[in-house]
This record gives sequence, structure tokens and C-alpha cells, in this order.
Amino acid sequence: MSAVHVEVLDRMLSIDAKLWDALVQQTGGSVLSSHAFLSAFEESESVSIETGWQAKHLILRDEMGELIAAMPLYAKSHSYGEFVFDWAWAEAYERHGLKYYPKWLCAIPFTPVPGARMLCAPAHRTLAAQALVQWARQSKLSSLHVLYTSPADQEALCAAGCMPRTHTQFHWSNKGWQHFDDFLGSLTQSKRKKIRAERRKVKDAGITTRVLTGAAIAPSDWAFFYQCYANTYAQRGNPPYLTPTFFSKIGQTLSSHCVLALAYRDDQPLAASLLWLDTVDGQRKLYGRYWGALEHVDCLHFELAYYTPLEWALSNNIAVIEGGAQGAHKLARGFEPVQTQSAHWLAHPGFADAVEKFLEQERAGVCQYLGALKSPFRDEIGD
Repeated sequence: MSAVHVEVLDRMLSIDAKLWDALVQQTGGSVLSSHAFLSAFEESESVSIETGWQAKHLILRDEMGELIAAMPLYAKSHSYGEFVFDWAWAEAYERHGLKYYPKWLCAIPFTPVPGARMLCAPAHRTLAAQALVQWARQSKLSSLHVLYTSPADQEALCAAGCMPRTHTQFHWSNKGWQHFDDFLGSLTQSKRKKIRAERRKVKDAGITTRVLTGAAIAPSDWAFFYQCYANTYAQRGNPPYLTPTFFSKIGQTLSSHCVLALAYRDDQPLAASLLWLDTVDGQRKLYGRYWGALEHVDCLHFELAYYTPLEWALSNNIAVIEGGAQGAHKLARGFEPVQTQSAHWLAHPGFADAVEKFLEQERAGVCQYLGALKSPFRDEIGD
């Protein structure tokens, strides 16, 4: 550790994009960890001190000054936009007169997608994990939370003193299907019948859908998407996490990674869903992220967030669609349960012991939950 120099960046623009992205390539090349993606949060002011996300990205240099590791790190004044819930921990701190916030968060903002959080070559992963935990310990903040880790990162972080936590998501994997009917044919009869009925309801309502990607997504499409996105939050009485500028920047700098599904009635758009397109270690993936509509149409959410993207995926060599956080209803749409992970370190010994016991019970509950779920596929497919 004495030969490693630790630096803290208050913004992504403080580091050359080529240097950051070279580290991203060493961990599979996900666009979600890229300089452009992380910068868009900051430049759009979706991530800022004012919104409770103070950027403090950690980078490591070797004794020659060469960049060997980078970690997207934020000092958080709340737990919104994380999808891994620690509100009860914060309340327990408060009841005992202790400060839980600010806390350290190593994650991709607002993005519950598993992947590398310590951007480095495998040979430097242990060092990066130790540096991250040591930084948290020296900072005197309450805790460190590294969310949606890769298996390799999780192992290194736990060896460095973090506690493991498990979660459940639902992912769709292409089992060799060429067409949507092939996929339907692999499901149990009840699931197949349900999907056909849901799609028929949307069609009978006079709704058509189409998918736009890359440069085909016009500024007017982005504007309509944001209207739908903001309306979803408004219906829940909350402001949206992301600003219009975030999506316009992504549309300008990362358009090839954008997949926008739109629903129309009489050529008038009424709903939209946005997915990120990624390639990690050569495998093409879609991440279902945002959905919204200007009016309610029965089953339209399922059509636009699942079935239309599934058809597009089957035509475009997509191996996996990750459906985001939670959502057991995805099981009935051909998504299967997957365990995801996070790593946590708490400074207070007493609270760390209590949380560790809680996490042990939670892991047992997750395993029991997964064991109770039934595959949506016919036995020969599920096996």
C-alpha cells in the first residue's frame, strides 16, 4: 500500500476519458462504467452535492505514476436511487444519536446492474479493495457500500473486510430461440396463454409499437420519452431523479447504446420505455431501465417494457435482458431469478456486528425465496 498513490476526483472531467475507459476495458468493457456515462450524470446535475451525490472518485497510481485502478465513489446524504435498501440501518443509527449520513457509495448512480466497480486489471483488484476500505476507514464516515458487484470484486472486498449481501433480480437469457413464437413455445401452457392474452389486449386497444436505436432517435423522441418518464414519477408524487439534460447528453455521446420502444395510437405516441444496450466480455445485453405513459392502457407496460424489447432482442443477437431491481412479476414473462451481490463496511463495531447477523438471516431468506420460485419454462427447457 505504501507504494500506491491515492487520488480523489471531484468530477469525472478531471481525468482523461481514454485513461478511465482503458481501465473499463480491463473489466469487460461495460458502457455503464464508461467515462461518458458517468460524466453525463454530473454534467446534467442529476448527480451533484445539491442532489445528495458528492463525487469523490478514487483512483490509484503505482510508484511510476501510472493509473492502475479507478472506482466511481460518492459521498451520499441519503439512500435514494440505490435499489439496495439500508433505511433501517440509518434509522437505527439515528435512534442511538449517531450520524449515518454522509456515507460512502461505490456504484453506478441509479443503475441496478451488476458489474465491475473496481476498474483495474485482475492483478490489482486486491489492492484496489484494500485501498477503498482503508479510504472509508480513514474518512470517519459511517460506512461504505459497494453495490451490484461482480463476483471477483465481491470476493476481494469481503477479503478486505466488507460484509456480503445478496439480492434477487430477474434476467432473461436467450436459450437459442430465433423468434418470439419459439420463446413462447418454451414456456408452460399457462404462461404462454397469459402472454398472448396480454398482447392481444394491447392490440385490440389500437396500439402499435416500434423500436428506435442510435441516431434514429430524434430530439422529439427524447422529449416525448422524458415526458413519459417524468409523468411516472409525478404519479407517485416524486420528482424524477434524472434531468432532461442527462438523456440529451446520452443521446449525443452514447446513442449507439440506446434502445427506445415507443407505443402509438393513430400515429400519436402515448408511452415509451428506454433500455441500455451493452456488450460485456463480448456478450450483448439489454438493461431495462425506464418506462412511462401518458395514459393507462391495460397491459401496455408489459408490452412495451418486456414483449416488444424481447422481440427486438431476438432479432439483434441479444444474449441477456436484465430487468432491473426486484419484480417477481417478471417470472411470468420468461425472466428467471438471479442472485446479485453487494458489499458493506460499517465503522461502528456494534452496528457492524448487528448488521452482519441481519445479513446472515437475510441470505437464508433469499435462498429460501429462490427455492420456492417455479420456472416459467416447460420442464425440459427449465432443466
